[in-house]
Amino acid sequence: MDVSQYLEIFIDETKEHLQSLNEQLLVLEKEPENEGTINEIFRAAHSLKGMAGTMGYKRMQRLTHDMENVFSEIRAGKMKVKAELVDVLFRGLDALENYLDNIMNSADEGTDDNEEIIHELNRILKASLGEVAEEPAKEEPKKAEIAAEIVKEFKLEEHENRAIAKIYEEGGIAYAITVYIQESCILKAARAFLVFKALEELGDVIKSNPDVQDIEDEKFDFDFSIVLLSKEKETKIREAILSVSEIKEACIKKIEALEIPAEMPAETKKEDEVEEKKEQAVKQTPAKQAAAKTAQAGKPVVNRSVRVDIEKLDDLMNLVSELIIAKNGLVSMNQTDTAKTDNRSGFNEQIEYLERITTNLHQSVMKVRMVPIESVVNRFPRMIRDLSKKLNKKMELYMSGEDTELDRTVIDEIGDPLMHLLRNAADHGLESNEERIALKKPETGSIFLNAYQEGNNVVIEVKDDGAGINVEKVKRKAVERGTITEEQAEAMSEKEAIDLLFTPSFSTAAVISDVSGRGVGLDVVKTKIETLGGSIETKTVLGEGSSFIIRLPLTLAIIQALMVELGEEKYAIPLGSIETIESVSMDEIKFVQSKEVIHLRGNVIPLVRLDEMLDVEKKEDTGSDLTVVIVKKGDKLAGLVVDNLIGQLEIVIKSIGKYINNSKMISGATILGDGEIALILDVNALV
Repeated sequence: MDVSQYLEIFIDETKEHLQSLNEQLLVLEKEPENEGTINEIFRAAHSLKGMAGTMGYKRMQRLTHDMENVFSEIRAGKMKVKAELVDVLFRGLDALENYLDNIMNSADEGTDDNEEIIHELNRILKASLGEVAEEPAKEEPKKAEIAAEIVKEFKLEEHENRAIAKIYEEGGIAYAITVYIQESCILKAARAFLVFKALEELGDVIKSNPDVQDIEDEKFDFDFSIVLLSKEKETKIREAILSVSEIKEACIKKIEALEIPAEMPAETKKEDEVEEKKEQAVKQTPAKQAAAKTAQAGKPVVNRSVRVDIEKLDDLMNLVSELIIAKNGLVSMNQTDTAKTDNRSGFNEQIEYLERITTNLHQSVMKVRMVPIESVVNRFPRMIRDLSKKLNKKMELYMSGEDTELDRTVIDEIGDPLMHLLRNAADHGLESNEERIALKKPETGSIFLNAYQEGNNVVIEVKDDGAGINVEKVKRKAVERGTITEEQAEAMSEKEAIDLLFTPSFSTAAVISDVSGRGVGLDVVKTKIETLGGSIETKTVLGEGSSFIIRLPLTLAIIQALMVELGEEKYAIPLGSIETIESVSMDEIKFVQSKEVIHLRGNVIPLVRLDEMLDVEKKEDTGSDLTVVIVKKGDKLAGLVVDNLIGQLEIVIKSIGKYINNSKMISGATILGDGEIALILDVNALV
């Protein structure tokens, strides 16, 4: 049986169960008597054990089995939940996550048995029960009445007899084995696969009855037979088979070696070698087939699936059917109106109908790609719990808006920046317990993670009620490092000083801890968010706390853009970044520190001459007025000077890869209706 086809399902399901266990254990730590939580944890551990067993991940199965045992006793009221047990269970969860990481990277769970965690679980279990728990007695396998008949089920080929003779020469034994599966078993093929996998660790399976394909397709009753060549004892082989769940019994008999001629004619030998190779190619065992497919893939198993509500798929299906109707309408119009040129109104109606469908189709596909931000943030309560213990600070994480949806590609990338901001808040944002009491603040610090939709953007806010950012300290540190001069520091606004935190390797921490240093890595956070087309800004009040506000686009695939002309070239500016479009006369342009600015409704806005920045050949001077597109990044404004406005267009973003080096100004490209390519400007980088 090829388990690689179930690997993605296994990974998805395991992630869900591990997240459920994490959440429920956090609840259990605060409410040790909560029966609903105890039952939920037992169910999740039980499901994980069964899944790991079916996939053949024995180490993972063993660890979840021991965790399940503990909760079985808690459910029965024989033991209580204590802090020591919760800590060990969290360590067990971390070990299971490591197994999952290994499986995602190589389809193999690794070699770590986590004996220490298993020992601790069993020690706590036995101590709570007040006795050494006995192993349940295994049901004695029934006597095999048909043991003598097993060999008759096989018609051994010449090369198979030769292989049997060879194992005896090497001091091994050939076994004929019939395995009986319990009649209540639902996944017969899965159990057979696990038996093959267990036996292949002890020797070579050279034949099976029925053959491998029939076993994989479940075309057999509740028993199957195999020939195993091994140097292990019969008892060890029996143990390996019976260690697989839902196996009723195993009948094992030694096969005697046949007399094989010492020498064969060269031609016969050659023919036999060819036949043997054919047999080995065709009759690979299921476990080897699966391993071969995994090795052939040779790349990590990345979770690339999205769970979609059936109603969203129904909408998508309806729109596609309407698209086909619209296409048929245009085709028929083309056939009937080839000779006529006066029927433009009907053609325009069809085009409008098509445009309406494609817009709806785009929105529908966007909804399908959307994933709740919950899938990223639900691991953070556990992280804050661990940091609280590590830093010896009392803290609580409050989350809201977990159901806010973001494009799947954004979701995959936003986890690390958020984690970094939360660790900063815990380590350097919040004061120590003693300091908070002295300042008459609540001893338990609060960290807030809020997400909400705002227009075409999703806003994620990470806030703490800690000490806030000491702006003077930031300036002093920047002067010490030579980033700015004393004069610049004095002239700097609070906002500009806070922006220094986002320069590479900047930190105000006296000692850089292994948890974080405020500023260490904030440049990486900023870079990551800006590559996603987003922005980050910081607000702080000394003594009251800080707030990091991230704005991200809902989707990265299709956007509304303003098309503009520079010289002979066309460029796209994302509509979400545009504030207004102004016509500015040349005498309105002023100079501040040798830079061009305009004064607009109380704001001083710097001008960006795009033709100079992008090295575009200028058009001849067409007059005294400039067309300026006012764009915004956070609370900063800038005016992009363009030659001409084309209009608003819905564009599909295409990656330009490594073709253009100044990628900071260009965020991608799009193909226009006439086949021409237009580059998309990165407003964040330009501002």
